[in-house]
Amino acid sequence: MSIQSLPPLRQVVEEFDLQPKKSLGQNFLFDLNLTCKIVRAAGSIEGFDVIEVGPGPGGLTRSFFLEGSPKHVFVIEKDDRAIAAQRQIQDVVGESKFTVLQKDALKVDISKLSSNPKKVIANLPYNISTKLLTNWFSVMDDISSLTLMFQKEVADRLIAAPGSKSYGRLSVMTQWLCDVEKAFDVPPTAFVPPPKVTSSIVHLVPRKNRIMQGQVTLKRLEHLVKKAFGNRRKMLRSTLKGLVDEKGFEKAGIDSTARPEDLSVEQFCQLSLYSTASSRN
Repeated sequence: MSIQSLPPLRQVVEEFDLQPKKSLGQNFLFDLNLTCKIVRAAGSIEGFDVIEVGPGPGGLTRSFFLEGSPKHVFVIEKDDRAIAAQRQIQDVVGESKFTVLQKDALKVDISKLSSNPKKVIANLPYNISTKLLTNWFSVMDDISSLTLMFQKEVADRLIAAPGSKSYGRLSVMTQWLCDVEKAFDVPPTAFVPPPKVTSSIVHLVPRKNRIMQGQVTLKRLEHLVKKAFGNRRKMLRSTLKGLVDEKGFEKAGIDSTARPEDLSVEQFCQLSLYSTASSRN
């Protein structure tokens, strides 16, 4: 038996009563041409462990094996119905290459799934997509790349440039940690049920040499950026009051009357070195 011989995805949905649940952020992709395109956007998966979150009936999961030869695939799913659908794929490719984890992805440390090079490829549940990404910030050194689907609005925030409306906390942290590019958009009609928004595939490659590596820490920068964007309309001297004094702004070479969206990622890194949180983080 092969992947190609598995029943059509719509039949799988019927067999396991796998109607999408809004509470789980489920929107399924049945077009294998599209799911294979998503896998190709991740680059070669030959010899990599692949991690998928929220596989549902398994369209994207099947495409891992249709497009390449991953060393191992880990799928993380909390929906009992989808677990049964994933077992069908496991029966075809074998347990030595496929692991089904019935867990809440927000509680899984993906860096500990294996010691092999890992790529995360997933159509993330919309209701936890941003939280998942921020959870993974601390383990980026253990991931080779991430190819993820987000709502277009979130994708725009990930790639936003300073001065733009979408630029914010998520932009700064993601771009400090990764090289980020949007691969392509996916229309609502590609999903069942169709969401009310356009989606985007984003490809992220963790940086090996980050800005001010060894000086700036994730915790320190996150704390500063969160405070800075707490009220993006206010000047930095106001949003960072008690965290960066006027002398700190001067040493960092940053105008304290600037607003957070005016600062580049590098400037945020520079400013973090002079925050009063520096000694604690």
